[in-house]
Amino acid sequence: MTYQHRDLAAGRWNRLTFLDQMANIGSEVERALNWRAKHHAGYAQRAFERALELLDLTLASSRSLARLKELARVREAMVDYFAAGNASASTEASWKRYFLPFVYAARNTR
Repeated sequence: MTYQHRDLAAGRWNRLTFLDQMANIGSEVERALNWRAKHHAGYAQRAFERALELLDLTLASSRSLARLKELARVREAMVDYFAAGNASASTEASWKRYFLPFVYAARNTR
């Protein structure tokens, strides 16, 4: 598999805290939303793919069953929103509301 985040995939991602991981995923989701709003589909798609890649790295490194379930649901909803028909009726605002607390929490633990 070819990774866009090669250094993170090589092991650096596992050294980040869960909050930092989720904040980074949220940053990529935010980029995808911003590019989508600006009607730059290619940039939005690439940001979405980077978010999925980071989410998959987090899934692979997670040992908590509850965390695995939530991450799998988030991944499913992200794919539905960005690449499918949005059957779950997610909104831009709902994605921002989901990831913003991780950004604040990650900042407060530094």
